[in-house]
Amino acid sequence: MIRKPLFWNNINLISLSLIPISIITLIVNFFKNLFVKKKYKIKTICIGNIYIGGTGKTSLCIEINNILKKKFRTVFIKKKYSDQFDEKQLLTSQGDFLSHNARKISLRKVENSKKFNLAILDDGLQEKTISYDISIACFNSSYGVGNGLLLPAGPLRENLSVLKNYSAIFLNGEKNNKKLFSMLKKYNNHIFRSNYLPTNIKKLNRKKKYLYFCGIGNPEEFEYTLKKYNFKIAKKFIYPDHHNFENQEIDKIKQIAYSEKLKIITTEKDYKRLSKRNKKNIDHLKIKINIKNLSEFRKFLEERL
Repeated sequence: MIRKPLFWNNINLISLSLIPISIITLIVNFFKNLFVKKKYKIKTICIGNIYIGGTGKTSLCIEINNILKKKFRTVFIKKKYSDQFDEKQLLTSQGDFLSHNARKISLRKVENSKKFNLAILDDGLQEKTISYDISIACFNSSYGVGNGLLLPAGPLRENLSVLKNYSAIFLNGEKNNKKLFSMLKKYNNHIFRSNYLPTNIKKLNRKKKYLYFCGIGNPEEFEYTLKKYNFKIAKKFIYPDHHNFENQEIDKIKQIAYSEKLKIITTEKDYKRLSKRNKKNIDHLKIKINIKNLSEFRKFLEERL
C-alpha cells in the first residue's frame, strides 16, 4: 500500500543511485525462472503485469470471463491478500471465485472438483512454478513502462525482455500511446488495446460539481475518465493503492463536500471498501473494459484453449 514515487517516471539521480539494489531483483528473477513449471489438467489464463500498480488486470479478467463463460465452466482465482477485499468482491459478483495463500492450492482444488474447466487468474505472472495456457501482461497506456528500470530504481518487476515469453500484451487506458505500442511490439507481436467504458453514467448528475477520492494504482486514469465524460472536478483526495478508509477520513471528505456544495464520487473498487455507514451520499463510477479489437482477441483466446 504505497504511492508510486515520482522518480519512477524518468531517469534521474535517485533512480540511477538505486540501480545497484535493482541487481537483487534481477538475481531473484533469474533463479525463479529456473523453477520447474507444473501443467494442470484444466485450462488456465493468467492476467498479470510487470509494471507495479494499476494496469486494469481485474477488469480484463471480468471481460475475458464474459467472452468465454458460454463455452467454458469458468472460475476466478486470486492469491489471498488481506488488503484486496475490493477485488475479491468485484470478481465474486461476476462468477465463481477461489482464493488461498498459494495459487497452486486453488488450482489443485479446482482440478480435483471437476466442476470447472477454465481458471482465470487475476495476477500471477511472477509465479514461475505454474505453466499457463495463456499469459497476458497488462500495461496502462498512460504510465507505460515508467523509466524502464527494475524495482526499486523503477516500477518494473521484470525486464521488458520477458514479454517475449508471454502470450500477449494488453494496453488498457484512454491514451493512444503510439510510442509505447511501438516499443512493446519489439518484444511481442500480440498486442491488444482497450479503454474504460462507464456503465452507470446515466444515473449520475454531471451538471453538479464533484469531489472525487480514490485509493487505486492509477488515480490519474480515473480522473481522465471523469473529465472525458464531462464531470466537473472541483476537488480531489488521492490515497495509496488498496487504502482502507477510516470513518474520520470519510467524515472529513463529506464535511468539505457539504461546505463547498459538491457531490462525492469514487471508483467502484473504493466504494466496495467502504462500510455501509460511509457509503451514504457517495456515488461511484462503474466501468468495464471496452476491447477495441474484440473479434481478433476472441480468436486469439479460442486458438489457444
